[in-house]
Amino acid sequence: LVQMSKYAQRKPHQLSGGQQQRVALARSLVKRPKLLLLDEPMSALDKKIRQKTQLELVNIIDKVDVTCVMVTHDQEEAMTMASRLAVMSEGKIVQIGAPGEVYEFPNSRFSAEFIGSTNLFEGRVVEDEPDHIFVESDDLEARMYVSHGVTGPLGMPVGISVRPERVHVSREKPGSKHNWARGVVTDIAYMGSYSL
Repeated sequence: LVQMSKYAQRKPHQLSGGQQQRVALARSLVKRPKLLLLDEPMSALDKKIRQKTQLELVNIIDKVDVTCVMVTHDQEEAMTMASRLAVMSEGKIVQIGAPGEVYEFPNSRFSAEFIGSTNLFEGRVVEDEPDHIFVESDDLEARMYVSHGVTGPLGMPVGISVRPERVHVSREKPGSKHNWARGVVTDIAYMGSYSL
């Protein structure tokens, strides 16, 4: 199951970090628990091994059909491995949901900032319709259109989270009356597959 039989004669110090993690997982699963609790299981692994081990762990947990509760401070790890995740702040759960739901629809400023990168704008509700609201912000020229059944009284203060991958930079004038901002690019950081 954990693909370690060829290393059966090795001593613990002769195994890599990823191999040691697989042995620890096998020891945990041998009693066929109904619930598996993992506390920062990947924290000692380097990035490449951690990414490979994450996928292996998810596959193993699926194969043995065990419920797993895992604590991690690595948001990317949580998003990759979880079918449901709980965001905690100061010992309290602030949001529970599927990774995509928590990422796309954070219920608080903390959740928005904790899971991934985001651009946050403060504003107030200026128009409330059954399926959307319009928000005005002192930081933006145009109104923000927010859908997905968000509602609130006129004048209600709100925060808007815009993920970087939702931002499109263009020299062209916006074709819409809402959801745009004027800006100046001051720095670019090349990150390989993307730039900041």
